[in-house]
Amino acid sequence: MKPIADLILEKGKITTLDPRHPSATEAVIVGDKIAGIDNAAEFQRGPQTKVVDLRGRRVIPGLYDSHLHVIRGGLNYNLELRWEGVPSLSLALQMLREQAARTPAPQWVRVVGGWTEFQFAERRMPTLEEVNAVAPDTPVFILHLYCRALLNGAALKACGYTKDTPNPPGGEIVRDKKGNPTGMLIARPNATILYSTLAKGPKLPPEYQYNSTRHFMRELNRLGLTSVCDAGGGYQNYPEDYEIIQQLHQRGEMTLRIAYNLFTQKPGGEYEDFVRWSKVVKPDQGDDYFRCNGAGEMLVFSAADFEDFLEPRPDLPEKLENELERVVGFLAENRWPFRLHATYEESIGRFLNIFEKVNRHAPLDGLHWFFDHCETISDRNLERVRALGGGIAVQHRMAYQGEYFVDRYGEQAAQRTPPLRRMLEMGIPVGAGTDATRVASYNPFVSLYWMTTGKTVGGLRLYPDSALLSREEALRLYTQGSTWMSREGGKRGAIAEGQLADLAVLTADYFSIPEEEIKSLESVLTILGGKPVYAVEEFKPLDPGELPVMPDWSPVHQYPGYWRQDADSQVHGCCGHEHHEERFVRSDSLNLPQWILGPRGPLDGGCECFAF
Repeated sequence: MKPIADLILEKGKITTLDPRHPSATEAVIVGDKIAGIDNAAEFQRGPQTKVVDLRGRRVIPGLYDSHLHVIRGGLNYNLELRWEGVPSLSLALQMLREQAARTPAPQWVRVVGGWTEFQFAERRMPTLEEVNAVAPDTPVFILHLYCRALLNGAALKACGYTKDTPNPPGGEIVRDKKGNPTGMLIARPNATILYSTLAKGPKLPPEYQYNSTRHFMRELNRLGLTSVCDAGGGYQNYPEDYEIIQQLHQRGEMTLRIAYNLFTQKPGGEYEDFVRWSKVVKPDQGDDYFRCNGAGEMLVFSAADFEDFLEPRPDLPEKLENELERVVGFLAENRWPFRLHATYEESIGRFLNIFEKVNRHAPLDGLHWFFDHCETISDRNLERVRALGGGIAVQHRMAYQGEYFVDRYGEQAAQRTPPLRRMLEMGIPVGAGTDATRVASYNPFVSLYWMTTGKTVGGLRLYPDSALLSREEALRLYTQGSTWMSREGGKRGAIAEGQLADLAVLTADYFSIPEEEIKSLESVLTILGGKPVYAVEEFKPLDPGELPVMPDWSPVHQYPGYWRQDADSQVHGCCGHEHHEERFVRSDSLNLPQWILGPRGPLDGGCECFAF
């Protein structure tokens, strides 16, 4: 007789991603692992055994984002107003107005990433005049991709930007005819001006950062995520900015598995950073919940080819070869896995020249090194990646920037951004993710939608049918594929005997719903290591409990996470065209106007919104 089961899931539609038993109706969990599939009757049941009726819901392995800035994002989550998925600019501006009114001095309102103007019915950015009108007194910082930021007058004052402030290297403070800053910041050629300006705002105290990180993890659990590979990030210093996540780990309050990479913060001192870190931490140091994954995604600042498709491709400096070779050589010699941000084919070719040179004396094969992004990589460079034993972590950044890419490089060039199908055909390890939170959204279902439909969030079709993935292929990249990046293949990523019991029960059937509904999927029950970490609806009794929100003025109180519309709310709306009266009723749950939008038409045409 098999051991006593801790948790039995029954009467479900379980996609296991295990080729030996691809679909099931039952899963048995003992401890933190899957102990059985479709054989619950063979297990003993004790007084502590829980049996959950899945009621025919679709179950998938817990999702694994191979590139998400969860540690930095967690420290700031409770500070940020989210426009992700919001369907109307007029609604986004109302949210901004309401949050500005409740935010106390000297705090700012921050809208930081995960949105694009093409998601809005109006199909445009907010103007500086609109931002200043809805928030005349509270500092407001609005980040748009890697390309620009909008600051209202109060934020300009808080930052000390005046007529006499010089443009920083690599950035432009846009000015009016009199030389005064307008509030628009432009990244040329990288996002340093945007991130350094954002860093001028007040931080949360440690107690609030702790609460903020827990809320961000719960939000990711709501979307079926159980694992994340943290790619480091600008202004994310090690070990100082890892103290909160370390505390959560020590207290057993992690609701995500996090493998973290170390991201250098010192231009010109990158090599010294990695030498110092190698003396205090090693790759794989930690446990299944929190462990070091290696170096990157920034290895040297001279190799930073940030994508900004509103600007010409940057030419990286000549010094990158010597600087990158020194760092990669050290990492390879000490068997440190690494990842590197790599957008453009031209940059990737130079990086691979260096990797091939290092490989002659310090082999990279077996190191599980990989590139991030690779939107314009060629077949020839894909072959070079494969020959060096590398992988590629892809993200849905084009879902937010595809329109800009097409405008600059044309529809044909956009058809392989990145060449995901070709990567798989060549047998290159590929993991999926988002690169959230400052460009694309952290919502994994938007990424799955992008991979399976080839569409941007604005509805532009980028890729031919031959380049699209099936829903199972995309799901496999978001689970098993990402485990390659953290060297955990076979340990998680499938609902299979002996693997970690991480899974998500979905609001609807991912495999049969219309493609446009994929973006709206959520989890109703997320299980990590055999324990529920998020549960709603019929599974609500399993939920570990709601968290208080700190501080009490946090946007999370009113606008919790990625936008969702309550199915039972009464809606009367308008598309936001200036010649229409805006009418709405408020949702009981969010206290927000709710919009249902019809097909998007030209702004100078008739109204094509629906009013229900």
